[in-house]
Amino acid sequence: MTLVFRLILIAASLLTTYYILKRIRQSKLQIEYAIFWLVFAGILVVFSLFPELIALFTRMMGMQLPVNFIFLFFIFVLMLKLFLTTIELSTLENKVKDLTQEVALLERERQETSIEGGDKPQEP
Repeated sequence: MTLVFRLILIAASLLTTYYILKRIRQSKLQIEYAIFWLVFAGILVVFSLFPELIALFTRMMGMQLPVNFIFLFFIFVLMLKLFLTTIELSTLENKVKDLTQEVALLERERQETSIEGGDKPQEP
């Protein structure tokens, strides 16, 4: 791994860490989400400081170039994160749908009771 590539990895991880910590301080990022990105940046630093570790993994996987291993590894990690985020998004969308239906039913009940009581139904 070239020195320039190592420096780019270190700079990217430090900038990522700085940005994540800034977002946490501004209360715009929850800590459980930030942990993934901090670990991600930490792995970048470890790979940058110990390139022989990457060479070892590259040989174990039968790849030709260490940079191919790095790209494959991070693409895999990011796809895994995307999949987990998709699951969480789907869960949240189901919760929103359920809450919307519950609010609609409560609104309908409120309108029916106001009609039965002789009150004029209120417009939303």
